[in-house]
Amino acid sequence: MPKKTRILMIGVGGMARHHITQILKQQKTTEIAYFCEPSPSMVEKASQLFKDAGLPPPPNYPDLEKLLQDHARELDVAFIATPHALHHDQTCACLEAGLDVLLEKPMVMNAREAESLISVRDATQRLLVVAFPGSLSPQIRKAVAMLRSGELGVLQTISATVWQRWGPGTINTWRQQPEISGGGFLFDTGAHMLNTVVDLAGEEFSEVAAWLKDNGRPVETQAVVIGKLASGALVTLHASGETIPSCASDVRIFCSQAILRTGIWGERLELQRYGEEELKPIPVPHSLGVWEQFLAVRQGKLANPCPPEVGLRMARLYDAIKLSASRGGQPVPCQTD
Repeated sequence: MPKKTRILMIGVGGMARHHITQILKQQKTTEIAYFCEPSPSMVEKASQLFKDAGLPPPPNYPDLEKLLQDHARELDVAFIATPHALHHDQTCACLEAGLDVLLEKPMVMNAREAESLISVRDATQRLLVVAFPGSLSPQIRKAVAMLRSGELGVLQTISATVWQRWGPGTINTWRQQPEISGGGFLFDTGAHMLNTVVDLAGEEFSEVAAWLKDNGRPVETQAVVIGKLASGALVTLHASGETIPSCASDVRIFCSQAILRTGIWGERLELQRYGEEELKPIPVPHSLGVWEQFLAVRQGKLANPCPPEVGLRMARLYDAIKLSASRGGQPVPCQTD
């Protein structure tokens, strides 16, 4: 039997527990060996998932430095799902300890940290994948392949929207502390939109104009962004984090010969070709989510759709959005290489 991939879960909060639920469906290939979590209540909730599955919970070591010092040689991968401000240093520590890393979005707080991670990735020659479910989904990869092939014609415009009752739902959490979160709804849930749209576009933004609204909260909870791609194609991004209880998205890609519809997490894929009257579903392989796709990358079965260069790209875009918003929506250029 092939050796199981042994994971260190760093952070076992709500998002991490979603991933753990999916990973426990893949026990033939994967073993979660350790937790690294400072909150006893979070450990208890994560441990219950193992008990419900008839498995012993992994031991928890809150001190990451000591855990890596004592146990890195037993491990293959670190899956990091912690507050955003911790991502850079924790990822560097794991890469330098010889582990591959699957890192929750947004990758880091800013472009400087993104460039630093790329340097550490290069120096250690380890694998680093950002856990964007959109980029890692069969739906978005299929959409990208169709767009790049030219079969849909010339890209004209992209319209993307994400909505959630994020503002009321994250009161008194670290997500509304900008020194820890790095931003608000557009940088948190909206990070999926920023990343997936640029993936679909296949090119950088040349300039953006943006308006952010905080609704009296410490971070933005609503955003409207108008952008122009390097090719001249136009993009609108709309983030509403103060709406009714919900969490959903819609992305439309308008080309000269077809319209594609998808979502920022790859939750659907539909196509309407020239001469057709309605959108029709495009079948794609079923996926168990980001861990399954990460394993495919690690095994060489799939080219890495989410290297740290993706995190740098998103950081530069968000930086330009913030700059434009600070200038009352004045268009600003996006930094590129």
